Amino acid sequence: MTEQALSFGVAAADYDRFRPRYPTDAVRWALDGCAPGSPVVDLGAGTGILTRAVLDLGHRVIPVEPDPLMRAQLATGTPGTTALPGSAETIPLADGAVAAVLVGQAYHWFDKERAHREVARVLRPGGTFAPIWNIRDDRVEWVAELSRIAHMGEGAQEMLTDFGPAFGAVEPGEFPHHTTLTPDELIGMIHTRSYYLTASRRDQDRVDQGLRELLATHPALAGQETVELPYRTLVFRSRRR
Repeated sequence: MTEQALSFGVAAADYDRFRPRYPTDAVRWALDGCAPGSPVVDLGAGTGILTRAVLDLGHRVIPVEPDPLMRAQLATGTPGTTALPGSAETIPLADGAVAAVLVGQAYHWFDKERAHREVARVLRPGGTFAPIWNIRDDRVEWVAELSRIAHMGEGAQEMLTDFGPAFGAVEPGEFPHHTTLTPDELIGMIHTRSYYLTASRRDQDRVDQGLRELLATHPALAGQETVELPYRTLVFRSRRR
């Protein structure tokens, strides 16, 4: 995995605090047809943001996460749930063990061919595979400027159409979403991004200065006690053949 992919652990507490949650409708759609109580893998589970959303829907969740600092934060924030060490390319479960595999914000870090084979291995026939992203809505002008300042790209800019021969057609879903942050919390969220975490101190200072200027001068933001950051939650769902 790349340095950026493994950069989040040092900011695990802030990651869990500031990153957006997943809308219930999106998670429910991803798991359509998956009976309550079924075992679901949260692959690349991070601090457990998606794990908790799946638990809230009544499923049994098995988080899998390579970063020990992220696993520790997941255990803190999700009492009674322990993440397994592992990766998309090496899932520590038996063949056909689970009804669904979800991925929140992590699919773009995977070695796709190896990950598809491994996900297919642990899924039951007819089981669901669904990567999910919260994508900032850059159609809003100030959000596009925020992304430019903070060098924020996303992993789902293009539609996903193929998860390999073990899977059927990919069904896309989109769900509107937003999170409400104070200006300081918005900056804190940016500080959990991989670009910022791996940037030089000089580049971090440049990002911080740009953020402060945007918050102080943009007509939609200046003087506001809170900021509503809009997202599009994208889900790409497919069934194991």
